[in-house]
Amino acid sequence: MLRYLPFLLIIALTIYAFIDCLNTPEEEVKHLPKVVWVLIILLFSIVGPVVWLFAGRTRTAAGGGRVRRTEWVAPDDNPEFLRSLREERDKGRDKEHDKEHDKDKDKGADND
Repeated sequence: MLRYLPFLLIIALTIYAFIDCLNTPEEEVKHLPKVVWVLIILLFSIVGPVVWLFAGRTRTAAGGGRVRRTEWVAPDDNPEFLRSLREERDKGRDKEHDKEHDKDKDKGADND
Protein backbone atom coordinates (compact mmCIF):
# COMPACT_ATOMS: atom_id res chain seq x y z
CA MET A 1 0.00 0.00 0.00
CA LEU A 2 2.81 2.39 0.85
CA ARG A 3 4.36 1.93 -2.59
CA TYR A 4 1.31 3.65 -4.16
CA LEU A 5 1.69 6.74 -2.01
CA PRO A 6 4.14 8.60 -4.33
CA PHE A 7 1.85 8.05 -7.30
CA LEU A 8 -1.17 9.26 -5.34
CA LEU A 9 0.74 12.35 -4.20
CA ILE A 10 1.75 13.15 -7.78
CA ILE A 11 -1.83 12.75 -8.97
CA ALA A 12 -3.14 14.89 -6.11
CA LEU A 13 -0.57 17.61 -6.81
CA THR A 14 -1.41 17.58 -10.52
CA ILE A 15 -5.16 17.81 -9.86
CA TYR A 16 -4.67 20.63 -7.36
CA ALA A 17 -2.45 22.63 -9.72
CA PHE A 18 -4.82 22.01 -12.64
CA ILE A 19 -7.87 23.25 -10.73
CA ASP A 20 -5.92 26.18 -9.30
CA CYS A 21 -4.79 27.17 -12.78
CA LEU A 22 -8.34 26.96 -14.17
CA ASN A 23 -9.74 29.07 -11.31
CA THR A 24 -7.05 31.75 -11.52
CA PRO A 25 -8.17 34.88 -13.41
CA GLU A 26 -6.26 35.52 -16.63
CA GLU A 27 -4.79 38.79 -15.33
CA GLU A 28 -3.12 36.98 -12.39
CA VAL A 29 -1.35 34.40 -14.58
CA LYS A 30 2.35 35.19 -15.02
CA HIS A 31 4.87 34.49 -17.78
CA LEU A 32 2.71 32.35 -20.12
CA PRO A 33 -0.92 32.23 -21.29
CA LYS A 34 -3.27 30.17 -19.15
CA VAL A 35 -3.75 27.51 -21.85
CA VAL A 36 0.00 26.88 -22.00
CA TRP A 37 0.12 26.52 -18.21
CA VAL A 38 -2.67 23.93 -18.33
CA LEU A 39 -0.76 21.95 -20.95
CA ILE A 40 2.47 22.15 -18.93
CA ILE A 41 0.67 20.95 -15.79
CA LEU A 42 -0.93 18.02 -17.59
CA LEU A 43 2.05 16.96 -19.73
CA PHE A 44 4.84 17.24 -17.16
CA SER A 45 3.40 15.43 -14.17
CA ILE A 46 5.86 16.40 -11.42
CA VAL A 47 7.62 19.46 -12.78
CA GLY A 48 4.55 21.17 -14.30
CA PRO A 49 2.46 21.47 -11.12
CA VAL A 50 5.47 22.51 -9.02
CA VAL A 51 6.47 25.22 -11.50
CA TRP A 52 2.87 26.45 -11.64
CA LEU A 53 2.64 26.70 -7.86
CA PHE A 54 5.89 28.65 -7.54
CA ALA A 55 5.99 30.76 -10.71
CA GLY A 56 2.66 30.53 -12.50
CA ARG A 57 0.56 33.19 -10.84
CA THR A 58 0.90 36.23 -8.64
CA ARG A 59 0.71 35.35 -4.98
CA THR A 60 -0.77 37.63 -2.36
CA ALA A 61 0.45 38.08 1.17
CA ALA A 62 -0.87 35.69 3.78
CA GLY A 63 -4.29 36.76 4.95
CA GLY A 64 -4.73 39.02 1.95
CA GLY A 65 -6.43 36.50 -0.28
CA ARG A 66 -8.01 37.50 -3.52
CA VAL A 67 -9.74 40.80 -3.95
CA ARG A 68 -13.19 40.74 -2.39
CA ARG A 69 -16.23 41.49 -4.49
CA THR A 70 -17.61 44.97 -4.32
CA GLU A 71 -20.98 43.80 -5.63
CA TRP A 72 -23.87 42.67 -3.42
CA VAL A 73 -23.61 39.09 -2.28
CA ALA A 74 -27.21 38.19 -1.52
CA PRO A 75 -30.38 39.59 -3.11
CA ASP A 76 -31.82 40.53 0.27
CA ASP A 77 -28.85 42.88 0.77
CA ASN A 78 -29.35 44.63 -2.56
CA PRO A 79 -31.49 47.77 -2.21
CA GLU A 80 -32.32 47.83 -5.94
CA PHE A 81 -33.66 44.28 -5.77
CA LEU A 82 -35.72 45.07 -2.67
CA ARG A 83 -37.08 48.21 -4.36
CA SER A 84 -38.14 46.17 -7.41
CA LEU A 85 -39.94 43.69 -5.13
CA ARG A 86 -41.81 46.54 -3.42
CA GLU A 87 -42.80 48.00 -6.80
CA GLU A 88 -44.09 44.62 -8.01
CA ARG A 89 -46.04 44.17 -4.76
CA ASP A 90 -47.54 47.67 -5.08
CA LYS A 91 -48.51 47.02 -8.70
CA GLY A 92 -50.25 43.82 -7.62
CA ARG A 93 -52.15 45.71 -4.93
CA ASP A 94 -53.14 48.40 -7.43
CA LYS A 95 -54.48 45.75 -9.81
CA GLU A 96 -56.49 44.14 -7.00
CA HIS A 97 -57.84 47.54 -5.99
CA ASP A 98 -58.81 48.30 -9.60
CA LYS A 99 -60.60 44.95 -9.92
CA GLU A 100 -62.56 45.59 -6.72
CA HIS A 101 -63.40 49.09 -7.93
CA ASP A 102 -64.61 47.69 -11.27
CA LYS A 103 -66.75 45.09 -9.45
CA ASP A 104 -68.30 47.86 -7.36
CA LYS A 105 -69.11 49.82 -10.55
CA ASP A 106 -70.68 46.74 -12.13
CA LYS A 107 -72.82 46.15 -9.03
CA GLY A 108 -73.90 49.78 -9.06
CA ALA A 109 -74.86 49.54 -12.74
CA ASP A 110 -76.84 46.36 -12.09
CA ASN A 111 -78.83 48.03 -9.31
CA ASP A 112 -79.94 50.89 -11.62
